[in-house]
Amino acid sequence: MSNMVQTQLRFNGSVWCNLDIALRNLDQLFNRAIQPLGLTIIEWYILRALYERDGQHASELARAVGRAATSFTPNLDKLQQKGYVERRPDPTDRRAVHIYLTDVAEKNRKEVLTTAKEIDVEVRRLFDAQEFDTFLNVLATMQTIEPDYNADKPNDTHTASKTSARNGNGRH
Repeated sequence: MSNMVQTQLRFNGSVWCNLDIALRNLDQLFNRAIQPLGLTIIEWYILRALYERDGQHASELARAVGRAATSFTPNLDKLQQKGYVERRPDPTDRRAVHIYLTDVAEKNRKEVLTTAKEIDVEVRRLFDAQEFDTFLNVLATMQTIEPDYNADKPNDTHTASKTSARNGNGRH
């Protein structure tokens, strides 16, 4: 690690602490960008996931946005109250529901996706092309860490092989 990078990192380069700080900074950037839409960040993530594939099971959708299915319902309730999504029963499993976009969500699709693209462009400007590619590879590898939301211990995680992540299988 270069001296310049080391001096910019806090807490002796602690990965978790520095990722948390970076994420909080990005959260503020995202909040400012989506505030006019009247959405929270998690609602924005959910809509983006549904724009990619509408009609997902609620549990699949929770995983897609990195949340535990057991605590995901309030997020869906708020989006439903705002008129963005509707729940439909799964015809083969009466315990499950599919989440679908409404006309309101479709009317806001362009603005939600444009905002996402603008933020991505802003973040990309911080890096040259090679650095950004390395950054994406690091993110892809880190996304292969799959938390066990049912685990009793906070450190109990299952990780996928680095090989699959580096081959592009870890990208979302």
